[in-house]
Amino acid sequence: MIARELAALPAYTEEVALGLTSRPKSLPCKLFYDGPGSALFEEITRLPEYYLTRTELEILHDRADEMVRTMGTVTVVELGAGTAVKTCTLLESLSRQRIGVRYFPVDISRAALAQARERVDSLSRQILVRPVVADFSDGFEFLRDIPGKKLVAYLGSSIGNFDPETAIGMLSQIHQQLAPQDTLLLGTDLVKDESMVLAAYDDSQGVTEQFNKNILARLNRELLANFDLDSFRHVALWNPQKSCVEIHLESLSAQTVDLPLLHLRVYLSPGERIHTENSYKYTVATVKRMLERSGYGLTHTWLDRRHWFALHLARVQPPRFQS
Repeated sequence: MIARELAALPAYTEEVALGLTSRPKSLPCKLFYDGPGSALFEEITRLPEYYLTRTELEILHDRADEMVRTMGTVTVVELGAGTAVKTCTLLESLSRQRIGVRYFPVDISRAALAQARERVDSLSRQILVRPVVADFSDGFEFLRDIPGKKLVAYLGSSIGNFDPETAIGMLSQIHQQLAPQDTLLLGTDLVKDESMVLAAYDDSQGVTEQFNKNILARLNRELLANFDLDSFRHVALWNPQKSCVEIHLESLSAQTVDLPLLHLRVYLSPGERIHTENSYKYTVATVKRMLERSGYGLTHTWLDRRHWFALHLARVQPPRFQS
């Protein structure tokens, strides 16, 4: 009976139940990006503390034409495309040099993809947009259905949401779906001053706190949970050993939360945290090693003027066979 009920619930249900009954508790960061969450993230990208988006845009603005010359004729597939704010610079450069650019934005959020399509359609009639709704935890088989020589773009340092071994596993899965002529354009945030990094994930206006708490609001909306958002606070911590920012929601008191559709009751003690996200920071050397372990060969790295952020172009290497 319970199995039949769970089957009718959102696909993330099992991950939520497992995360909230584990120690320490956790929730998957993909739950951030429903309609309200995607809108909040767009607001975050415009905050003065959030240097990542504008710095990556700076690189794209300055080097897009060079990137296009290096890549050649490609079909652009963007993983975690969101609303395609950054990719438009690259697509615009492609459309100036070639007729019939094809763009496949891939995201878990239908709302974000709708905005992406509208944005790119208004940019140029030469760009054919084909949105793909996908949850990366289900794999990357959809890449095989996209014809032609592909550039797979994974921007915004989204790879930093995964611990190093998981990131390598994910990049390896992508590699398995690509051909030797395909390429990967990977965005990574670089290691820098701790105070600057933490400010980007704990802004003075509290938008990031709203974004973090929206994950609870989503469970209230979609699973009829009764999380009291005011009973939690947003926590961003720098872990120097792991070179990452850790994001949590901390319970301000002893509380009980019911998720009736999951037949689940969750107890939280004062100060207990629910982990919601990591954001790893890299050096160019660590990115190179990560790519090589995943089956790619790094060919170019473009940096901004202050060396805060990097875009890496890597070619798919054929599988190595042992004799």
